Amino acid sequence: MNMPLKPVFEPLKGSYSLEDCQFLLQPIDIPLLTVEEKERLMQIGGQHYSSMISQEYPPSDQYRTLFFGLVNKYKQRLAAEVAGLAKKIFDKKGGTVTLVSLARAGTPIGVLLSRALKHYYKADVSHYSVSIIRDKGIDKAALEYLEKAGHAAESIVFVDGWTAKGIITQELKAAVADWNSDSDYKISDELCVISDIGGMADLVATVDDYTIPSGILNSTVSGLVSRTILRPEYQGFHQCVVYSHLAEHDLSNWFVDEISALFSSISPDENASAQRDEASTGRHLKMQSYVDQLMLQHGVTDINRVKPGIAEATRVMLRRVPKLLVVKNRASEDVSHLLVLADDKGIEVSQDSAMPFNAVAIVANVNE
Repeated sequence: MNMPLKPVFEPLKGSYSLEDCQFLLQPIDIPLLTVEEKERLMQIGGQHYSSMISQEYPPSDQYRTLFFGLVNKYKQRLAAEVAGLAKKIFDKKGGTVTLVSLARAGTPIGVLLSRALKHYYKADVSHYSVSIIRDKGIDKAALEYLEKAGHAAESIVFVDGWTAKGIITQELKAAVADWNSDSDYKISDELCVISDIGGMADLVATVDDYTIPSGILNSTVSGLVSRTILRPEYQGFHQCVVYSHLAEHDLSNWFVDEISALFSSISPDENASAQRDEASTGRHLKMQSYVDQLMLQHGVTDINRVKPGIAEATRVMLRRVPKLLVVKNRASEDVSHLLVLADDKGIEVSQDSAMPFNAVAIVANVNE
């Protein structure tokens, strides 16, 4: 019988400075699968996605050019949205804030919010990035670390990049409720995001489905850290792989520097208008209805194979085996990178001008 490996409870910094982000993850060395191998094992072998990880490769020159173009197009907007979110967090939490971003889509947004809170309010901010995994919950060892480190429970706010179907949001709410039922260190389950197309978050910057630039790259805009892993032979923090071989392609610090450099020309008071309201329920129901319709139309029985929104569709094109990409408008610059990825992979693209967001991808059934 294999004994569990020694627990790790030391923060990891990835390629960020520790002042910007501390990952409450433990780096491990496991076989890196191809995307196709991982998909086959998930669908045929019955292995949970969190037990495996695939190799990552440098983006092509064409894709990097698209990324830089989208940063240039949206950096002013994103900086303003981050500033507005920082104001909402400061108004709610005061001058001591513990940002807990959900690795890894939430990580660069957490870095930006940390910088904004310090810039505008001289706030005492700590930023940690932690693992949350569908069907497995949040990393309780990470929450225990926050408690032992002396961070006030009331100072914690969770951060992600966006919502889509809301599955991770629901996972977070359930995990926090479970944690609070068994702990005196009672934390809020409030979630802060840039884009709330799923109508599920609590503090939001926008409900638009637009291309948040950090959502179109993998580890090279997220501190060189992989999607999180959970394997039974390890104790302590959830795990990850650090893609050190991509260091020369890393844009993590360049990206947050590019956005945060704009804070001095932006007033947070003018950019804190988006609120979670009654319309959130309507947005969520509209998304749910469209996803149900799409599943029926294409004979999809597993909702986890349908990924709505630009960012989630991008994840499918980069990290899964896609079957179909549907876009609202082929001519929109917001989906230009998706069309490049679809062309590279030979994936069918269709257009539906009636969809309630700008893109959706369907993961292939490898059993077909």
